[in-house]
Amino acid sequence: MTRLTRHTRTRAALGIALPLTMLAACASACASGKESPGPTAGRGQEAQQAATAAPTPTTPPGPPGVLFDAFHYTGAEDPSLAAHGWTVRTDGGGPGIRDTWSKEGVSFPTVADAQSGQAMQLRVTSDGTPKGTKQVEVGRSTGESLNGTIAARIFFSDKPADGRDGDHIIQTAYAISPDHNSQKYSELDFEYMPNGGWGAPGPRLDTTSWRSSAQNDRDTLATKKSVAGWHTLMMTADNGKVTYSVDGKALFSSGNKSYPREPLSIRFSSWLIDLPATMSGTRTWDMKVNWLYYQADKNVTLAEAEKAVSGFYATNTNFVNTLPKH
Repeated sequence: MTRLTRHTRTRAALGIALPLTMLAACASACASGKESPGPTAGRGQEAQQAATAAPTPTTPPGPPGVLFDAFHYTGAEDPSLAAHGWTVRTDGGGPGIRDTWSKEGVSFPTVADAQSGQAMQLRVTSDGTPKGTKQVEVGRSTGESLNGTIAARIFFSDKPADGRDGDHIIQTAYAISPDHNSQKYSELDFEYMPNGGWGAPGPRLDTTSWRSSAQNDRDTLATKKSVAGWHTLMMTADNGKVTYSVDGKALFSSGNKSYPREPLSIRFSSWLIDLPATMSGTRTWDMKVNWLYYQADKNVTLAEAEKAVSGFYATNTNFVNTLPKH
């Protein structure tokens, strides 16, 4: 079966990268109210030291090489969402129904079965027409992940929250080169299709490592079963091999040829492959993300990831980013 990459399906970039916030402590000096006759004359030793002392940087909270987010935000317009390095997609292009990316599908509701009781919700709505369709994507503004382990607790849906079933919807967690024209283009995908797609039946979970943006230049495996409900998805890139697992069970591993060659942007997305002519009426699909945890340069087990995440929740830590800048 021929599949197109996100690049050849004209996926537009998420947008201009937004800088991550950093904590810093700066030393300050109190200047004397009396004007000094020269650069150092008339000043005490303490004042001179204060005036020339360099700011002392502080270490951001949390263990080194970690990105964690509990998605405790108020909405797509919450300034903290952008300040923490996230971009909600609103530009044009594909994949799916072109030019239908919207902020309206992003919310952070109370969810009873989510850890700490809150999650990010990604909602796709459609009335069967391009004009009445809204797709959704939230992703990191820059490439941050390369070697290491990405873990996310995600809720996939087999049925629409409202309306008629039958859409060819894709609910996905993935990591991709920020520049789709990069000579080192790489992409790692979890794509869940409860109703199938591209001529293949569902439910199915595709795990795919792209070695370039060329059509079908990939290693992939389809797991033909439902993964509806909450699951912890993990992608581990280590020693020339990428392993995809669900709830601690390895599903697929790809080798060195499709191993990521540059830092990737982690993203969550939900979109429609097409609009079947036989479908009518408005329908709503919900995907949820409870938390994201990335540990750079380490092969982390499910138990280790869950222990780290529980530790953050126990101390009411909703966001950590101690990753080095690339």
